[in-house]
Amino acid sequence: MKNSIKFFLAFLIITQSFSQEKAEKLDSIVITSTRIDLPFKENSRTINIITSKDIKNSAATNVADLLQQVAGVDIRRRGTGGGQADLYIRGGGFDQTLLLIDGIKMDDAQTGHHTMNAALPIEVIERIEIIKGPAARIFGQNAFTGAINIVTKKKLKDKFSANVEVGSFGQMNASVTVGKETENTSIIAHVGALTSDGYRNNSDYNNYNYFLKAILNKNKQPIEIIGTFFDKKFGAENFYTTNPNWNEYEETQNSLLGISTTFKTEKFKITPRIYWRRGQDMFLLIRDNPGFFRNFHITNKIGVETNVSYTSDLGITGFGVDFSRFSIQSNNLGDRDRTMANLFLEHRFKFWNALDITPGVAVTYFSDFKFNAFPGIDIGVQLSDKVRAYGNLGYTFRAPTFTDLYYSDPATSGNPNLEPEKAFAQEIGIKYTNNSFSGSVAFFNRDSKDLIDYIRPNTGVSVFTAANIAEVNTQGVELETAYNFKVKNYNQTFAFGYTYLNDDILDQNKDLSRYSLNTLKHQFITRYSSQFFKNIRQNIIYKHSERTIGTSYNVWDASVLIDFNKFTFTVTANNIFNADYIESGFVPMPPSNILFGFRYSF
Repeated sequence: MKNSIKFFLAFLIITQSFSQEKAEKLDSIVITSTRIDLPFKENSRTINIITSKDIKNSAATNVADLLQQVAGVDIRRRGTGGGQADLYIRGGGFDQTLLLIDGIKMDDAQTGHHTMNAALPIEVIERIEIIKGPAARIFGQNAFTGAINIVTKKKLKDKFSANVEVGSFGQMNASVTVGKETENTSIIAHVGALTSDGYRNNSDYNNYNYFLKAILNKNKQPIEIIGTFFDKKFGAENFYTTNPNWNEYEETQNSLLGISTTFKTEKFKITPRIYWRRGQDMFLLIRDNPGFFRNFHITNKIGVETNVSYTSDLGITGFGVDFSRFSIQSNNLGDRDRTMANLFLEHRFKFWNALDITPGVAVTYFSDFKFNAFPGIDIGVQLSDKVRAYGNLGYTFRAPTFTDLYYSDPATSGNPNLEPEKAFAQEIGIKYTNNSFSGSVAFFNRDSKDLIDYIRPNTGVSVFTAANIAEVNTQGVELETAYNFKVKNYNQTFAFGYTYLNDDILDQNKDLSRYSLNTLKHQFITRYSSQFFKNIRQNIIYKHSERTIGTSYNVWDASVLIDFNKFTFTVTANNIFNADYIESGFVPMPPSNILFGFRYSF
């Protein structure tokens, strides 16, 4: 690992001596997931952008595989195809990262295990915005360690595209995406299926996704309507237990319906939105014996929100208010509901065209946890056209899920007396950006208290019980760089990322904790995207992970894309050198495997 870090630092120095060519400018992208719209270059937070070009060149089949290539993001998968995966940022828990779709909060009051179930098919994604660090004052609940906003396309470059893939473990993926443009209307529709026989016993899956987006009345007052539905059925062998005699099985559904519009004047921008998110989860401990142990949950979230920005001589003021109601019907958790209200206020001051200061606060009401306020501040200094220093600090929180509070089985017990998780986080960083090279370094610290984990009072007790554990301090550093250059007029990209995390959880929970001991201590990711011939592109990705408990692994992936008129052929190889490793729980990840793809578009 030390050699990898030395190579990374040497690469930063060497790249400065290369001649620089124009590449895609990230600073032209406006971050839309906040009330105050800012160009990427002017933001005072650590933000990563996965562009539509990145997605197209990746040959990835799902969002989970895309996020695996971002330093500081820990996607812990249980198998292939993105069928079941948990999302972590900077060492937080899977309940502590908020997922948004076009700014719609997709948090699930049942459990954060379902966060990635809402991830969209990559064919309809324009970009993915990854906001790292405390974001409660911007987004509210669940943005404890960060947030990820999936921005969908407003129209398609191609009117029709079809994709078919086959590969190891009986993988068969197929999708169709169509777009229709008229003078006053845009429509995008997508239907897809991902299936597999599984790479080990009881790891088969059948996943189906449907997506529809319409923009109506484009010429006067555009109205955006988005609808999604995802249905997943999968063998869950040892997802949650180690008993070799049980064949666990799970079925989940996730759907979203949202309607929004934006009113603009010279000084005001007002975006009202209404949405409905529904989730369904059925779990069997023994697949062929539903009567032995069965959990069944249906969740609903209905939300209304309005975000406003006002530009004046004093700067930009952002204001937002949202109301939502969660409900759950469950044979294990009972019938529960929760009402939530958020009020957001922030203002961006700018001085001498070089210094910007953005204080803000979120005031939150939970019907079961009352009122709380979470202030914070962002500060940025534009040292030159290419160099920006920044810092931010703020309080953040997460209310317990219904699973934390009420779940019960022979090995696990919830706790209705839990308190919300809280933290005070700080970050400083510097980033450099020009047409060909970008690099950044960020140092962060998070002082958390009342973190929720499932622990045993002592090693002689078999039942894990939800509890607010003692205070936990997390410190870390992130290094990231990307260099774009040309070889024989063909674009090439080197990208490196390294994250180091250190916390004191082990000192408190070494033999007793269920979830908190799997933090990534060292994470190193490098990607080389190359092209040497007109119609052929390649990607090589190397990932090194070392977890707090001492386990480490190295994984190599690669892909080749061959373009021929309206056709694209892809070959994707994962875990090329057959590494033996586990990302989550007790589930070994797949051995080396390959996927062949065929795409057609016009």
